[in-house]
Amino acid sequence: MLYRAFIGLVDRLPLPSLRTQRLIALAVILSQAGISVTGAIVRVTASGLGCPTWPQCFPGSFTPVGVSEVPVLHQTVEFGNRLLTFVVTLCAALIVLAVVRARRRKEVLVYAWLMPGGTVVQAIIGGITVRTGLLWWTVAVHLLASMVMVWLAVVLYAKIGQPDDGIDTVQVPAPLRWLTALSGVALAGVLIAGTLVTAAGPHAGDKSIDRPVARLEVEIVTLVHLHSQLLIGYLALLIGLAFGLYAVGITPAIRKRLFVLLGIVLSQALVGVVQYFTDVPAALVAIHVGGAAACTAATAALWASLRIRETVDAPAVSAAATH
Repeated sequence: MLYRAFIGLVDRLPLPSLRTQRLIALAVILSQAGISVTGAIVRVTASGLGCPTWPQCFPGSFTPVGVSEVPVLHQTVEFGNRLLTFVVTLCAALIVLAVVRARRRKEVLVYAWLMPGGTVVQAIIGGITVRTGLLWWTVAVHLLASMVMVWLAVVLYAKIGQPDDGIDTVQVPAPLRWLTALSGVALAGVLIAGTLVTAAGPHAGDKSIDRPVARLEVEIVTLVHLHSQLLIGYLALLIGLAFGLYAVGITPAIRKRLFVLLGIVLSQALVGVVQYFTDVPAALVAIHVGGAAACTAATAALWASLRIRETVDAPAVSAAATH
C-alpha cells in the first residue's frame, strides 16, 4: 500500500531522460567515492572525534560548538564529512526517483534501491565508529563498505545505459568472466589488507592523550608485505586476463576499460611505494584511498562490460527461435 502511494507521488514528477538518469548515476558514483576520500582526510588530520557523539555532533547540538577541548579545525573537518553524507543521500534518493519514474526494469530498480539502503548502513557504521572511539576494525569496515557501494554504483550506471527491452549478450567466454570475478576477489583482499596496514599505522584518527585510540597490534611491515603481495597477485590476474581477452578478441569498450584499470592499478602501486619510503605522509593517504575507490570502480566497469544488454528486433528474435 505504501509503495503504491509512493509510485503515485513519483508519477507526478517529470519523466527523466536516459541522459538525466545516467548523470544522476554518475553523481552517485562520485559521491560514494568522494565520501571515502573525505573520510581519509578526517583520519589523517586526527579529526575523527571532532564531533565526539553521534548522531549529534556534541551533546544537545547537531552542529559544532565552541569548546576548548576539541580544536575548531577538527570539528570543521569531521562535521564537513558528515555534511557530505547529505549529498550522498540526496544522490541516492534522486536515482531511485529517476528509475522508478522511468519505469526501468527490475534489476535497475534493485540496484537503485541499494543506494539509499547502503547509505543508511554506512551512517550506522559511522555512528558505531564514533561511539567506540575509532576502534580500528570499525574504521576498516567503514571504508570497505564504501568500496562495496562504489562497486554497486558503477554496475548501476552500466545497467541504466542498457535498454530495458533488450536481451543479455555475453561478450567473452565464461572462463574469462570467472577470471574477472576472481580479480575482483583479489581486489577485495588487497583492500582488506590495506585497511589493516592503516589500522597499525601512524594515522589513528585522533591524538587525544586522555582517550588513546586502540590500534591493531601487529608489526606494520608484516602487513605492508601482505598488502603488497596481494596487490601483485591482483595485478598478475589482470595481466593474465588481458592476454585471455586479446586471445578471444575484445570490443573497443572492453579494451578501453582494461587499459584504464591497468593504468590505475600501476599508479596506485607507485603511490603505495612512495608512501612506504616516506613514512606515510598524510596527503598520500587521502590520494591512496581515492586510488582504491578508482581501482574498485574500474574493476566493476570492466566486469559490467563483459555482459551487455542489446535491443533485438522482432524478426531477428523469431529467426533465432526457429534455429
